[in-house]
Amino acid sequence: MAKPCVFASPSSTPLLKDELDIVIPTIRNLDFLEMWRPFFQPYHLIIVQDGDPSKVIKVPEGFDYELYNRNDINKILGPKASCISFKDSACRCFGYMVSKKKYIYTIDDDCFVAKDPTGKEINALEQHIKNLLCPSTPFFFNTLYDPYRDGADFVRGYPFSLREGVPTAVSHGLWLNIPDYDAPTQLVKPLERNTRYVDAVMTIPKGTLFPMCGMNLAFDRELIGPAMYFGLMGDGQPIGRYDDMWAGWCIKVICDHLGLGVKTGLPYIWHSKASNPFVNLKKEYKGIYWQEELIPFFQSVALPKECTSVQKCYLELSKQVKAKLGKVDDYFNKLADAMITWIEAWDDLNPSTATAAKLPNGSSK
Repeated sequence: MAKPCVFASPSSTPLLKDELDIVIPTIRNLDFLEMWRPFFQPYHLIIVQDGDPSKVIKVPEGFDYELYNRNDINKILGPKASCISFKDSACRCFGYMVSKKKYIYTIDDDCFVAKDPTGKEINALEQHIKNLLCPSTPFFFNTLYDPYRDGADFVRGYPFSLREGVPTAVSHGLWLNIPDYDAPTQLVKPLERNTRYVDAVMTIPKGTLFPMCGMNLAFDRELIGPAMYFGLMGDGQPIGRYDDMWAGWCIKVICDHLGLGVKTGLPYIWHSKASNPFVNLKKEYKGIYWQEELIPFFQSVALPKECTSVQKCYLELSKQVKAKLGKVDDYFNKLADAMITWIEAWDDLNPSTATAAKLPNGSSK
């Protein structure tokens, strides 16, 4: 039998209160935090201000936060600040780098509290934490989805040798109302809204890629943080809106190699605002074309057994990006160099994590 996950936290103390940072990229006042106050106020916020650094971002009273604008990023990273995107939500990954906590939850400022089918407000952060603290099952699919959840278990035929699961590195949440569609789909289905609430969490199987969305995402920074780089996007770059996709493809092949788990499903947030599909198309059109070569690349990536840490995996991946994708467009040569700069900057700010966790016991590539 699967052992249900036990979350040892006094009822008055939020889970992981002192072990998790909430990272929010923004260009506007953070009035949306008022709705999240019951769930977010006990936690520390890292706000990454994009755009004009002279603009004053207002944060509701009562929140514990630190705010970084572009001037701060340049001051802290120096020349290495070139790896952090400007005028794009990809800048959020700077918050991952400066955090000193074990866990990260990141959310966009147009994401509000959703309600489950009973009308109860969803504490998205709490569900992400539960996802991260419970094991994943990437090596064999359980048809009842999460076997560690109350009321579920491993089904008949599931190998007993795999029932302990593996550590969960990433929890990918979903959205009600405005779906995370690309520009062509937005244009074809301008009025479509997601009203389906699927009460499930599942592990994405080993060897399967997925389109990661950064607007409702949590991860174990110690397990996978150095790979959670959102790339070169926005100002001065030929592509946008592929920042989280790029990070998702990278973290998935690295998690597969290191024997770590990635979950998707609950929790839901309410995505309140559809972005302009014509603006999105201008940002995405090269990515839509390039991804037909990017996906086969990531599907065929092989990391050598010597890559026993996230940093080593990521640096090896950068070499393969330059060697195999550089011929697609020179942008990928620049991106490969930025991947190296990112790791150097990460290790500068996080010297204690420069040698990341080894392969978990019992896992194999």
